[in-house]
Amino acid sequence: MSVLESQVNISEAALAFIQRQHKFLVGDQWLAAADGQTLDVYNPSNGEKIASVPSGSKADIDKAVAAARQAFDDSDWSRIKPVDRQKLLWNFADLIEQNAPLLAEIESIDNGKSMVIAEHVDIRLAVDFLRYMAGFATKIEGRTVDVSVPFMPDAQFHGYTRREAVGVVGAIVAWNFPLLLACWKLGPALATGCTVVLKPAEETPLTALKLAELALEAGYPAGVVNVVTGVGHEAGAALSHHPDVDKLTFTGSTEVGKLIGKAAMDSMTRVTLELGGKSPTIVLDDADIQTAAQGAANAIFFNHGQVCCAGSRLYVHKKHFDNVVADISSIASNMTLGSGLDPNAQMGPLVSARQQERVCHYIEQGIQGGATITAGGGAIEGPGFYVKPTVMVDVDHNAIVTREEIFGPVLVAMPFDDIDEAIRIANDSQYGLGASIWSNNLSQVHRMVPRIKSGSIWVNCHTALDPALPFGGFKQSGLGREMGSDVIEHYTEVKSVLMSI
Repeated sequence: MSVLESQVNISEAALAFIQRQHKFLVGDQWLAAADGQTLDVYNPSNGEKIASVPSGSKADIDKAVAAARQAFDDSDWSRIKPVDRQKLLWNFADLIEQNAPLLAEIESIDNGKSMVIAEHVDIRLAVDFLRYMAGFATKIEGRTVDVSVPFMPDAQFHGYTRREAVGVVGAIVAWNFPLLLACWKLGPALATGCTVVLKPAEETPLTALKLAELALEAGYPAGVVNVVTGVGHEAGAALSHHPDVDKLTFTGSTEVGKLIGKAAMDSMTRVTLELGGKSPTIVLDDADIQTAAQGAANAIFFNHGQVCCAGSRLYVHKKHFDNVVADISSIASNMTLGSGLDPNAQMGPLVSARQQERVCHYIEQGIQGGATITAGGGAIEGPGFYVKPTVMVDVDHNAIVTREEIFGPVLVAMPFDDIDEAIRIANDSQYGLGASIWSNNLSQVHRMVPRIKSGSIWVNCHTALDPALPFGGFKQSGLGREMGSDVIEHYTEVKSVLMSI
């Protein structure tokens, strides 16, 4: 397996944006880092430096939080009508849609993912989600309550509740879906009337800066949307520990999520965490085997395996195990790797040299533990951070490659005897983000669904997302939910009012 050597061209608009002198947005000002530090940005397809962005510090986060606080407490934003919040979100979504080809190209160059997928999956879902959230701006409701207050029997009362914006939101997002994840945070925050300080991943900051530009163009007042680029242990840590942030929302690894959760508790900051996964793909004995094999391949190789709910554990009924593994291994071995800008490439590079090294280390650990490689098996020599799509069998259920999140195109496959065993081993994980079941017996599937400990369960599909469905995890896959109506609860507080009349 080799990497496509075809030449790919970058549009003038994308090149102009990437090569500009980047600054981040605080209030309505584009600023360099207070200490002048910068952060280099690399193209994963060839390893070359493509840009530098400011590397924000605590001083920059302090300034951004202050701008967000002023906008929330004292600006016209604090008095804006729900219908106008709705209009602004529609404006924002429209601008993202109009700039979709440019955003997709920047995302591809910055992250390594397919430009086609970025435009038609990531950005399409982001636009749909912002429009879905816009509708909630006019539908945030309280309720009247008929109270008794028994220790005051002669008094009469009117009781009701209000749902109010939580305040200043600190949003920290991962590098695998940079633009989409940013919109998952911005949508409910802006719909409910919060203000935001967004810290994009240090590996993939570029589309967040373009989003900041579009937010101003959409008409958001100064300080409502702030974007500070920088490294996690400086800018991210400062945002996580900031005493004037009312809510933190984070998407990333479970390890980092725990640190952010602990920091939030020190100041009782509200927090939602969308964290890691080791999602099972379960193929029952009655499944359409070719469909299941293709689906299982997509579940692990989509976005190069850099998906929190990637189907990285494959469990197949023993009578079909060899055939399914052979089909997936054939798919993996015949995949074409190349730059995300190349429409002929079926899989791109991993996001960084560090991630490439990490994934290859897991593959080597699997081999040392006795696993058999039926496809792939390591990095591809040459420029760029490519790893071959890899399939492992003969893997122990307690092996590191089975237990830990690899976050790359690596599948571990194991047979099972019956449904009870499939459910037991599927649940035997610290994670519970996603799972898929492949079967034509929907009665049997309905009986399985309540027994699988996972925030999302897909049937005869995997990683199929919709703005109306909440997304989040059980166990160490996180706290709270993204998307759906459920997300509104995480960006609002409930206030009780009791009035003597």
